[in-house]
Amino acid sequence: MSSFTRLTLQLFLMSIIATGFVSCTGSRKAVREPIKEEGAEFLTNKLKEHELKFQQFSAKFNVTYQVDRKKTNVSGNLRIDCDSIIWISITPALGIEAVRFMLTPDSIKFINRLSNTYFLKDFIYINQLLNKTLDYDMAQAFLIGNDFSLYESNSFKASIENQQYKLNTVDRRKLRRYVRRSEDDISIPIQSIWLDPQNFKVSKVLLKEAERDSRKFVASYGEFEAVDGKLIPTDLDFKVETDEKKIRIHISYSKIQLDQEQTYPFRIPESYTEITKIQPEK
Repeated sequence: MSSFTRLTLQLFLMSIIATGFVSCTGSRKAVREPIKEEGAEFLTNKLKEHELKFQQFSAKFNVTYQVDRKKTNVSGNLRIDCDSIIWISITPALGIEAVRFMLTPDSIKFINRLSNTYFLKDFIYINQLLNKTLDYDMAQAFLIGNDFSLYESNSFKASIENQQYKLNTVDRRKLRRYVRRSEDDISIPIQSIWLDPQNFKVSKVLLKEAERDSRKFVASYGEFEAVDGKLIPTDLDFKVETDEKKIRIHISYSKIQLDQEQTYPFRIPESYTEITKIQPEK
């Protein structure tokens, strides 16, 4: 499998699994006045109230992907049909598509036009490959700056940190009615969510292993833009840290549209060859 294909899979999978740490970034103005203490129920309600609600989402993006000191830049288009499809087209140069990627609640697919190959698998394979639990709900939430919608939210504890509200929970579980037959009992060992007190938008999310502090993931959100009266982060920064490597993924959105009619084409040419396994980038 080509290194570009591995990079593409890593780019949009590693950015949405729980493994890194970063301090909050972006150009949000600091809140200088002390903020009022609030309870966890109040904050979780405000979080849900101010989340991005949509049916269709589209944006152009530029991505800088860095593993240790090696950087790669790609651009492309992202389309989301809420709770159904994440569709990504990668165009590394001259506007010519190289890879098309599609994620649904059941499957992950991509077409590599550089090697005339394609890949079709379900989440069981991806979770085994990454040795992590990943689902569509997590992927969609990270890409738009929302909280996970299919996980329980009654176990958070509230605090204030660096003039932002912080919600923290341990062993956050997927709601039983959303657990698929093919899934194990899904839970998140440790999760923290920081909220901007001015607009209650998510500014940072931390996920980490309870027993392994070295495996961490943090998503940070900044440069919010109002689109149809809704605040959307246009600057996303993911940092991943494991025992073996450090990964940073920076995504910039532009030309965002909400609830505009769009399609999600994914046709595999007959001449393409199916690949049955992938190897994570070393």
